[in-house]
Amino acid sequence: MDIEQDILSDAEILRYSRHISIKAMDFEGQEKLKLAKVLIIGAGGLGCATSQYLAVAGVGKMTIVDFDHVEVTNLQRQVLHHDADIGLAKVDSAKASLCQLNPHIEVNAINSLLSEEELSQLVSEHQLVLDCTDNVQVREQLNRSCFKHKVTFISAAAIRMEGTVTVFNYQADSPCYQCYSALFGEQHLTCVESGILAPVVGLVGCIQATEAIKTLAEFGDNLAGRILMVDAMTMEFRSMKLPKQPLCSVCGTPAPTE
Repeated sequence: MDIEQDILSDAEILRYSRHISIKAMDFEGQEKLKLAKVLIIGAGGLGCATSQYLAVAGVGKMTIVDFDHVEVTNLQRQVLHHDADIGLAKVDSAKASLCQLNPHIEVNAINSLLSEEELSQLVSEHQLVLDCTDNVQVREQLNRSCFKHKVTFISAAAIRMEGTVTVFNYQADSPCYQCYSALFGEQHLTCVESGILAPVVGLVGCIQATEAIKTLAEFGDNLAGRILMVDAMTMEFRSMKLPKQPLCSVCGTPAPTE
């Protein structure tokens, strides 16, 4: 029996056959997806959109963290939740939907607001972290933990008709999230204040999932060192290089002391 049969069952080979047909993916890439451990922070719009595609793609283990509950206003864009789930913990609703999408995967749900130390421990146990939150403080905590453990961090955001996706791989010359956030002011709008078009969340989530799959299966060029900006109002996509900040408090070189 060959190695593909050892890792992927016959049922999985059939299930993922359209993936395996892609030369860049092949059996080797699909095996890497099955063996992957991905941490997803946030089970809202982006978390739902991203995780469902990672689930059907065959990512073997996912841990989803959120402390919120399903509300009727979530149903417009958070596609893993349904009317019957209103009042349930988002992570439990998401887990149930993901396991229905693919019974071959393992989903761990954590319904809690974690401390930075707890987040750091979780990050160290995974090989990829996806930021699906709308909270800058949490993103900065995740960035510090990912930098410490050198775990690739894929951050996405969506609001109104716009979205962004970027990848932080913490290579020597690459920026981190702190370098990125330093380019913007302190004003951070929320979907409650500004609204969000449902398909825009799906669009951005699909891009984030694509970057995750490419990173895990190790093919193609990801968005490390760049930010992809999506404007759905004009349907324009722009890519901009992100500079590393030499004096960044997380990844920069400390100034010499006299």
